[in-house]
Amino acid sequence: MRAARAAAGIALGALTALATPALLATAALTRCARLPLRLAALEQRRVSALLGGPEPAPEGVEARRAAAYLWCRVPVGLAGGGALLLLAAGAWTAASGLARWLAGHDADGMGPSWPVAGYLLTAGLLLLFLDLAGLAAVADLERRLAHRFLGPDELALMRRRIDELAASRSGIVEAVDAERRRIERDLHDGLQQRLIVVAMLLGRGRRKNSEELYRQAQAEAEQALEELRQVAWRAYPASLDQLGLREALAVDAERSPIPVHISGDLARRPAPAVETAAYFAVREALTNAAKHAGATRIEVAIGQDTSLVRVSVHDDGRGGADPTGPGLSGLQRRIAALDGRLRVDSPPGGPTHVVAELPCA
Repeated sequence: MRAARAAAGIALGALTALATPALLATAALTRCARLPLRLAALEQRRVSALLGGPEPAPEGVEARRAAAYLWCRVPVGLAGGGALLLLAAGAWTAASGLARWLAGHDADGMGPSWPVAGYLLTAGLLLLFLDLAGLAAVADLERRLAHRFLGPDELALMRRRIDELAASRSGIVEAVDAERRRIERDLHDGLQQRLIVVAMLLGRGRRKNSEELYRQAQAEAEQALEELRQVAWRAYPASLDQLGLREALAVDAERSPIPVHISGDLARRPAPAVETAAYFAVREALTNAAKHAGATRIEVAIGQDTSLVRVSVHDDGRGGADPTGPGLSGLQRRIAALDGRLRVDSPPGGPTHVVAELPCA
């Protein structure tokens, strides 16, 4: 299917290459600047749909660049058409010669024999290889020309990158502020109230000299200490620095009310920021699966290649996770700030699949 689509793209490109010089000459004589732009847009759609080229850029293309692209691709399109004609001619010659031999006639004065058949087969396979290599080269040149002339220029790429960095910086600031507010709520609504209870119990115990009140105060203080550990762990787990990503996630898996199976590991430890973002991506997915999905089992996979750290979480819950929710959207901004990406696939009815990819460098 892919080869047939590429052949159709090259054949269509050969036809448009034949008509392009006349159309460009007409545009020059009539001073129609929009015609080259429309022709270039059609060519880019052809390359994108049939040859796997770049998608049309959102920025407009200048008429001068569009005309240069069309002129440059004329010989490329004609070369592709010539290669297709040679392929068709070779296939016809081979089929007709084989048919004559099977019918008992000589093909071009040569009767069927093993030396002749071996010679023709070797020559035919060599020519077929060269023709297919030429077609592949034409397809590659088509993609390169479309990217070179119709893709965004360096200035547009720089502007887009500046916009992405500004958006990610704003997102990080918002995520940090949200995390600070969450920590403040945890301290105010939980730990602070429990410490007030400890102080009141100690005051009453001192006045009444009651062992029972002292024991209650001690129990409340121990609970307050445990809550403080939980707040610190939610802010940043010390086990991540000490043990690494897999072992830190293993600690979370032990605390999870749902069975969690972890597979894979990192070949080498990435930068701390990357490792931290990967950890929080998994932990957010585990939290959502436990609280909202009604899952019975969670699969966590960790992988790494030369350029990416990849973590994925799959649960068998009811699905319907909202990527724009506060947890996942804040996580997405955090990952985007590291030039990574977060994908959430959670159709209604489940299952849910969350994948985070972050660059190693």
